[in-house]
Amino acid sequence: MSFDMSNSLPLILIAVLVLAVALWALLRATRRAKVIDEGESLKRDVLDEGAARAARNQALIDAAPAVVKEPAPAPAPAPTATPAPEPVAASADDLTRIKGLGPKIAALLAELGVTSFAQIASWSDEDVAEIDAKLGRFSGRISRDQWVMQARLLAAGDEASFAAQFGRNGSE
Repeated sequence: MSFDMSNSLPLILIAVLVLAVALWALLRATRRAKVIDEGESLKRDVLDEGAARAARNQALIDAAPAVVKEPAPAPAPAPTATPAPEPVAASADDLTRIKGLGPKIAALLAELGVTSFAQIASWSDEDVAEIDAKLGRFSGRISRDQWVMQARLLAAGDEASFAAQFGRNGSE
């Protein structure tokens, strides 16, 4: 050993010893299981912890059955009258000719019973508001794209006026 190493050897040993003690203390502090000495374990019985629950459960088992009132049977619902279907035009029109009315909206309108230009042409402001509320993400299109005006021209067969105002076949 050299002279420098022999002078620092006691410091290194002290540092290693302090590190070992600190590591032992840390491991002892983070240990999860507790050791109970023999005297303490005799004072307490695991079964005693649930004794009150066990007595209550046994009392419930031994008790006479409770009287259960059966609910009165619900009256049978009165049959509801089915609404009469809306009159459908003799032939369904191609509603996609209306500018702003595509196949998805045409399918929605068909589910609502709207299949002809004459039906759309006869809509009042209340009808427009009612149908518009049922169109979901397409709401606002009826007024914005003037469906009622377009339907009136198409229902009347005025192709020239329709083409002049809205373009050929509803698109231009």
